[in-house]
Order: sequence, then C-alpha cells, then structure tokens
Amino acid sequence: MREEYIRERKIIDKSEKQRREDLIKSILNAREELNQLNKNFEYADEDMIDYYTYQLKANQSKLDYLIKFAKNKGISIDMIEAIKMKLYMQDDEVV
Repeated sequence: MREEYIRERKIIDKSEKQRREDLIKSILNAREELNQLNKNFEYADEDMIDYYTYQLKANQSKLDYLIKFAKNKGISIDMIEAIKMKLYMQDDEVV
C-alpha cells in the first residue's frame, strides 16, 4: 500500500524583500551567536574548550557563508544596519 503526501495548507512564497530581510536577520543572529560563543570560550573550563572551539569554527563558517551569499545578492552593510535598527525599534515597541 502506497501512502501519499497531502499538503494540509498552502505554502506561501516569500517576496524578494522578505527573503532579503530573512537573510539579514540570519546574519545578525549568527553574529550575535558568535559574540556569545566568544564570551563563553573566554570563561570555559578545560573540559569545554574543545566544544567551544568547534562551535566557534562552525559559527564563523556559517557567518562567512551568509555574508558571501548576501554580497552575491547585492545586499550591502548599509542594508544590514537599516534592518538592525528596524528590529531594535520593533523590540522597543513591544516592551
């Protein structure tokens, strides 16, 4: 008996603007995560040094890839900073 996949809801395609914003958000999140990992590495016990070393290397590779991808899409640092400010403004409104 063959089972068939039935889509329960329609998949909504994102606009190019939404894709760019998602990419920029991913870059900002990766940068923040990298900063946090660096702080954790500074205070790591001997047992955790290898763990944070691998995490730092993996996150740096991810960030490098995202930045390269963004450059290929024509996204500039100014766009990233504008989205960052927009996100901070939204966070202030929620509080």
